[in-house]
Amino acid sequence: MITLEGDKLHFRFPEVHADATCTIEFQRTLRIPDDGKAYPLPPGLGSFPLRHLDDFAPRVPARWSERGGVIMPMHQAEAMWLNFGHGGWGAEDGYPFAVKIAAGKINAVTGEAWANHLNRDPQDYVVLPKQPWLDGYCVAKGFIRQFVAMPLGEGYSAEEQLTGAGEHGGVQLVVYPMKAERWREILRQREAARRRPLGMFSGAPRYSASTEPMAPAAMDMSLAPGGRMKQEIYDDDYGLDAWDLRHASRCFVTIANSLAWLAIAGERPPTLPPSAADYAKAGLPWFDYYGGDAKALDGAAKLAALKSVAKLGQEKGASPLPENEPVTGERVIELGKRATKPVREMPALATKPLSSPS
Repeated sequence: MITLEGDKLHFRFPEVHADATCTIEFQRTLRIPDDGKAYPLPPGLGSFPLRHLDDFAPRVPARWSERGGVIMPMHQAEAMWLNFGHGGWGAEDGYPFAVKIAAGKINAVTGEAWANHLNRDPQDYVVLPKQPWLDGYCVAKGFIRQFVAMPLGEGYSAEEQLTGAGEHGGVQLVVYPMKAERWREILRQREAARRRPLGMFSGAPRYSASTEPMAPAAMDMSLAPGGRMKQEIYDDDYGLDAWDLRHASRCFVTIANSLAWLAIAGERPPTLPPSAADYAKAGLPWFDYYGGDAKALDGAAKLAALKSVAKLGQEKGASPLPENEPVTGERVIELGKRATKPVREMPALATKPLSSPS
């Protein structure tokens, strides 16, 4: 079962186990420079608003309605990352899940076309709670290219570069819980002192009526590969047999540009974040995450061969990324598995938490 609560997608599998709960939210962030340099993790600047697409059926294209799910706004050339939460458990203690993520039905880990099952060789999913977040396409071991929103149909997205067509756009998710018997064995092996009560966020999405006309399909957005960032995608050390493939929840996240969002939802989208250069000049921190002895996946050759937005724009004779100047002298804070409370916060900027606050 999937519910939308407070701009987060909540995935619950009570038929598998009472603890089988996780959350996924889409975080606004700085767009790192697309200049060939590898940057640390940028901060989180708050969640993108999510709304039930069905609530706006009269004002969206028919093909959007057919796929259901939720809708969110992004400005052109804006960046985002996916934040994975684990109910009320600590970062290391949450119920495990296998999560597949695609953009335009191109797998963000392997670069392969969407498939409704898990693959182990190569691994085409991330494992929660080991994987705290995902910022982009896995292009090399220890490196990703940031998710950057670009209009569907202009050739920048991974979907268009790999398939030659801009048909889907958006983000696709499928979540598989761990088998209950494997989870019970994990609990038996843990000390009672490590048990934490399961707590859930609650809330209600806000809607605003609009009399604006239907947004045209041309207002679709997709995700393109942006700047290069240091981030590891961790190997599944549980194995395929750990996952309950009989139970899965799927969600299509449609991305609308800012004008379409205003017409559809009657709300102004969040303002654009500061540029990376402005952020660095203010002396605010960047981040690095240490995953202990967890093994990182190799990058996908198909994704590594994609042209970044800046590179493709240069070939087109265009400048699709405003404020793309290199950043130097950034301050980096190291994060690790031992931290259990939000640590990526500054007085004026909400930053990426290690785990959902309980």
